[in-house]
Amino acid sequence: MSKPKNVYVAKSPIHGKGLFAARHIPAGEVLGTVSGDWTTTNGPHVLWVDEHRGFKVRCDFRYINHSSTPNACYYDTLEVCALRNIAPGEEITHDYQTDGEFDE
Repeated sequence: MSKPKNVYVAKSPIHGKGLFAARHIPAGEVLGTVSGDWTTTNGPHVLWVDEHRGFKVRCDFRYINHSSTPNACYYDTLEVCALRNIAPGEEITHDYQTDGEFDE
């Protein structure tokens, strides 16, 4: 996967590194597709599809931090989509506690 031009990695006020919007991202835009490997072992940057199978994210999307008011989501197609308009410089977040297929 080529590096998405609409996002960048930087120090996060939420946790460690984060993923940020490089430009205005309109609601509904697909930011890109997650790349990595299927796994049955827990660890950093593993998104759990169900209780037996996870996906180890190996691209910049691994820096999406948790928020209870997220601005992005993971689709079961491994795409990341904007839930609302995201301003340039705004951190991209996902609700890892309550959102669908890729709960952590």
